[in-house]
Amino acid sequence: MGNQNGFLDKVVLVTGAAAGIGEAAARAFAAQGANVVLADIDQEGEQVAKSLCSQGYQAVFHACDVSNTASVTTLFAFIQDTFGRLDIAFNNAGIDIESTKLADGSEDVFDKIMDVNVKGVWLCMQHEIQTMLKTGGGAIVNTASVAGLGAAPKMSIYAASKHAVVGLTKSAAVEYAKKGIRVNAICPAVIDTNMYRRAVASDAKKALAIGAMHPVGRIGKVEEVVGAVLYLSSDAAGFTTGATLPIDGGSTAI
Repeated sequence: MGNQNGFLDKVVLVTGAAAGIGEAAARAFAAQGANVVLADIDQEGEQVAKSLCSQGYQAVFHACDVSNTASVTTLFAFIQDTFGRLDIAFNNAGIDIESTKLADGSEDVFDKIMDVNVKGVWLCMQHEIQTMLKTGGGAIVNTASVAGLGAAPKMSIYAASKHAVVGLTKSAAVEYAKKGIRVNAICPAVIDTNMYRRAVASDAKKALAIGAMHPVGRIGKVEEVVGAVLYLSSDAAGFTTGATLPIDGGSTAI
């Protein structure tokens, strides 16, 4: 991705920035000259921001629970007070805490997944759009999933939440198309993150089976997801809005 200064002086918000895809995206935006706001409920995000600042990049961490209205409102007041604008937002915060068939699911799990994955994206998008409208537009990228494009056995609530993210993305894209705000979603399949590695650490056969599920024969790399996020956030994607981009090794082509 390199230091191309492709986002020089842009103000970029990344939620779920403490680890995984969010952290990698924050680092990539910073390396290309952006002022990056890292938001996460996990305080480890502060260490990521400090690491970026130590490399001479512009980054700041702000703790935020995207499912909490007051917390999101505070985050955007901070962005407004600090930068006075928001150019790009990557709504990446999300959870996956489900492994049962639909009829065996719990209301508690349903509420937790929907609160973060759907309400969290909705709340952030509301504030992002209101902020971007003040300065003539911007770009929003939401993290959905291949589970938002089809079925996800034993993850029906998660699938429903990601289908909802796709719906929010498409609807907002049309509503604000003439206002200079582009809204797109990425739909990753299984990606090689620390969370994934922990899940398969004691089961090599499971890791092989998950890789084989993808037509290319492997899971995705974080960098491959981040590349798509940077493209959708850039001027090169100026005619792209309302898109749901699978990053899935061919999974949805079957």
